[in-house]
Amino acid sequence: MAGGWDDASARAALREMFEAGVRAADPLTVLAPHLPEPTADGRVVVVGVGKAAAKMALAVEQAWPGLPLSGLVIAPHGADIPDPPPVRRIPVRFGNHPVPDAAGAAAAAEILAAVQGLSARDLVLFLVSGGGSSLSTLPAPGLTLDDLVAVNRELLRCGAPIDAMNCIRKHLSAFSGGRVAAAAHPARVVTLAISDVPGDDPAVIASGPTIADPTSFAEARALVAHYRMRLPEAALRHLERAAEETPKPGDPRLANTELRMIATPMLALRAMAEEARAMGLAPLILGDALEGEARELGRVLGGIALSAATHGVPVGRGAVLLSGGETTVTIDGAAGEGGRGTETLLGLALALNGAAGIWSLCCDTDGIDGKSDAAGAIATPDTLARARALGRDPRAALAGHDSTGLFRALGDLVVTGPTLTNVNDVRAVLIA
Repeated sequence: MAGGWDDASARAALREMFEAGVRAADPLTVLAPHLPEPTADGRVVVVGVGKAAAKMALAVEQAWPGLPLSGLVIAPHGADIPDPPPVRRIPVRFGNHPVPDAAGAAAAAEILAAVQGLSARDLVLFLVSGGGSSLSTLPAPGLTLDDLVAVNRELLRCGAPIDAMNCIRKHLSAFSGGRVAAAAHPARVVTLAISDVPGDDPAVIASGPTIADPTSFAEARALVAHYRMRLPEAALRHLERAAEETPKPGDPRLANTELRMIATPMLALRAMAEEARAMGLAPLILGDALEGEARELGRVLGGIALSAATHGVPVGRGAVLLSGGETTVTIDGAAGEGGRGTETLLGLALALNGAAGIWSLCCDTDGIDGKSDAAGAIATPDTLARARALGRDPRAALAGHDSTGLFRALGDLVVTGPTLTNVNDVRAVLIA
């Protein structure tokens, strides 16, 4: 026991906090109050992309029973409602994440076709959540899907932050960066967004298909150079030609658009804080936009936790440090079964070096950390000792991007399956 907490109770508390954060962003709970009044004499077209797309579409159907709807949404393969209603008024198509596939590209083309030819009396409801960039990868004229698959792999490898990645994606796409809203003109376009990005910038969420894009081809080229990206020749030529810019702020085709943010990372963190208070813990939210290299952020969080445990600064024992945001993992060689959350967590565990009375959780609210089947993992005061007892070297696992493999061997993964929402990574460090 440490301050009234043992291993079992600390693990359970971390899981309960995480589940509270996910519940706070459940589309079936948060979406309906943000719906606009349906048009009286026009069509209602519902389209969307992202990890929460299937559940967001179901929330619309439940809120508007009997209303004629058309359109479709794109969700990741396997991320549909477990028990769908017998008839879906908003069909669900599927694409791949994080590497795009032909099914997602075909569905993105369907969405563009569905919003064209509308009038000012019609309403387009666009449902967007994180993950939509790869799900709706539709190549710009002159590019192929293979080109954009290669681009996407390089973006995931290079360690660029999400806003930089999406700037490049927008300028190689026929779908992103405001192009869906432009195609829907003159219809009214209302976007309901679940944010998974630092700062909740709607132009970054899924590369902003209905949002004016302030970035440029020149900026995209500069980012490619800065991160030394090895892009296909066709993509480089397209960026150099800069033939058709994305719709910019003030574009008249986007004049009849509106954004409504329905769930954010801070919303999830506040729900986690309330859960912590109910357990008698003092929560401290460090921020919802903590970025950087995953292992380095873990080191920083470990240092803060040690200061709290040793000096009572910025909080004392009996507290929990909460944070959110999207880290990056720079792949600099062969990679094992890694993930942003588990890599952050292993960096944190190494920084703590077995300090007594500190338990930690790092998870992705979509239920999938990186390419694994887990949302993330939990680290305990004896994580390093147990790993070494199994013959696993924690530092070697971190260097080889095999953090998930290490936590899997320890039985400490948090497995939820797809949650059908996405407000980015959350982290909780319990200091007993």
